[in-house]
Amino acid sequence: MAASSATKNWLYLFCITLILCIELTQCIVTYDKKSLIINGHRRILFSGSIHYPRSTPEMWQDLIQKAKDGGLDVIDTYVFWNGHEPSPGNYNFEGRYDLVRFVKTVQKAGLYMHLRIGPFVCAEWNFGGLPVWLKYVPGISFRTDNEPFKNAMQKFTTKIVQMMKDEKLFESQGGPIILSQIENEYGAESHAFGAAGHAYLTWAAKMAVGLNTGVPWVMCKQDDAPDPIINTCNGFYCDYFSPNNKETKPTMWTEAWSGWFSDFGGPIPHRPVQDLAFAVARFVQKGGSFTNYYMYHGGTNFGRTAGGPFITTSYDYDAPIDEYGLLRQPKYDHLKELHKAIKSSERAILSADPAFVSLGTYEQAHVFSSKAGGCAAFIANYHLNSSTTVTFRKKHYTLPPWSISILPDCKHAVYNTAQVGTKTSLINMLPTNVNRLAWQTFSEDVSTVDSDSKMTVSGLLDQVSVTRDASDYLWYTTSVVINPSELHRGSSPSLSVESEGHALHVYVNNQLIGSAFGGPESRKVKVTGNANLRAGTNKISLLSVAVGLQNNGPHFELWKTGVLGPVVLHGVGKGSWDLSRQKWSYQVGLKGESMNLAAPTGISSVDWTESSLVAQMNRPLTWYKAYFNAPQGGEPLAIDMKGMGKGQVWINGQSIGRYWTIHGKGSCNVCNYAGTYRPVKCQTRCGVPTQRWYHVPRSWLKPTQNMIIMFEEIGGDPSTVSIMKRTFK
Repeated sequence: MAASSATKNWLYLFCITLILCIELTQCIVTYDKKSLIINGHRRILFSGSIHYPRSTPEMWQDLIQKAKDGGLDVIDTYVFWNGHEPSPGNYNFEGRYDLVRFVKTVQKAGLYMHLRIGPFVCAEWNFGGLPVWLKYVPGISFRTDNEPFKNAMQKFTTKIVQMMKDEKLFESQGGPIILSQIENEYGAESHAFGAAGHAYLTWAAKMAVGLNTGVPWVMCKQDDAPDPIINTCNGFYCDYFSPNNKETKPTMWTEAWSGWFSDFGGPIPHRPVQDLAFAVARFVQKGGSFTNYYMYHGGTNFGRTAGGPFITTSYDYDAPIDEYGLLRQPKYDHLKELHKAIKSSERAILSADPAFVSLGTYEQAHVFSSKAGGCAAFIANYHLNSSTTVTFRKKHYTLPPWSISILPDCKHAVYNTAQVGTKTSLINMLPTNVNRLAWQTFSEDVSTVDSDSKMTVSGLLDQVSVTRDASDYLWYTTSVVINPSELHRGSSPSLSVESEGHALHVYVNNQLIGSAFGGPESRKVKVTGNANLRAGTNKISLLSVAVGLQNNGPHFELWKTGVLGPVVLHGVGKGSWDLSRQKWSYQVGLKGESMNLAAPTGISSVDWTESSLVAQMNRPLTWYKAYFNAPQGGEPLAIDMKGMGKGQVWINGQSIGRYWTIHGKGSCNVCNYAGTYRPVKCQTRCGVPTQRWYHVPRSWLKPTQNMIIMFEEIGGDPSTVSIMKRTFK
């Protein structure tokens, strides 16, 4: 009787939805507790995150087609506010930020779209995707019940929604967008802000729904998402999750983490596909109907878009499609087969609730059975180390450890999450026909730093408040007058400088006395070195370097960076001399940046020097320039930076991003665990540079005379830099 009643209810819902579709010409996407309902049909949907600014428009079609071929139904992306509105009211929707073009490319491929507007995105993106200028709006406080923030957020969200409406891109208009997201992972912040957080959450939901997109809105990691917003899960595992504040909402997984991001100075995370497939199958067997892989293609943090701080330029994420657009095997094929097996069970899964059957201590089955949908079963072995054989409906099934077998007809196992049939693809970085690069140099002149200073104030200022994130670099300069009597014979005056990060270079009388670098575990740094003081006036110059801005956390807009002190001279006169409160001059950026050396139009603004390779080595604060012809073939390209230290690199004026050949630290070739029998990720590349190769999109190249510009911060060997091609076998 229960199955018959469910069938009648489903037929009634289908008829009502079909009538609405006919009347409205286009269907409005709806949902019930089982799934999203599109064009009158419940759907199990597989989605993949591909972030448009982390690739190039020339890559989009190929990436999206590969996602479709891999069995995906939906492409998911955040919307990056700081990329679209770099200054108030000045918008950018061109090139890698051509959002409409990206959505239309998804539509052309015949896939759906989940548009995660946010507009806070986190995403290991600089400042969490919020524009830095927003921090300086009078009276603002981020992501709470604050009128200046809500006004700015609503204005941008409305603009994005209206752009999509104008192009008829919502499913209710015949377009591909079936879902939108407002806010992002707000649960923890909501608790931190208390009543103001709850009020903001309620306002954000009401604002979003009031935009009348005709498709559902979601909030991820938000247990109390106001109705009709769907609360969804993010994590390595989401089988435990249910939208517990409303029984009529479907169970959705907006971020199934395919791997993890990497930090400069850390190891490279890797998630075995067997575990990822197991997690997805377990989610579906518990009633999940929407799974989005974060990331399906991770891409590249071009320019200065990486956040963190210390997030690498590579955002590969161990995704099924690698940073360069190549298929990562066996992850891609094994997930493709998973999608095929679950899709073949879709009718049964969406027609009935799962029945639980115990098959042993660690073994169990989830069975979907109804007259309307037939029968499908998921048989699991939860033991981490031991295989087992179970009996289900009088048939025997052998299950590897930590695995699930899928039976679309409750008889034949067509897929097991632990049994991988595709060989592991081997990464090769091979030489190209580009000859050794002939470098010319231009050096930053530390002695002229304070001559161009436009700001002198008493005390030490937060770096971002001065730079407004226009540059990674900020010079702090002051001077001290030393009387001969204060320099005692045999004494060794020293200078100690403390900074809130992320890197620091200290100069006394134009001579480098020390450097320090923060990292993922602690961004704070301290330099102590011999001051080399002389009688008379002494100049102290501090170069503070940012490596991406904080991208999450309550009140992250209030986090400080740069030299905040103390700055103390020791061994002069009778004791220590705190310089923190005296007058300091500030200079934003480097001379080479102000002269726009990285741009093709800026290189002629200085006299470049040709010198021997030996003379070019290990020179800090040095710009390098060379030319090369485009490599033959069509393989993806990279710059090998193995011999360099830390800095940035550009090709034909396009910023490849930050490079840093710091070695990865930590425990490698082991897997960490999150809870009982739950492997999360493995780690590799300890003891070698966290990132050695940096993606060069072929679309950025000309046939000949491609200009490469490097800025080297700490010193390296440019003769080792080369253009490589990436292949998988």
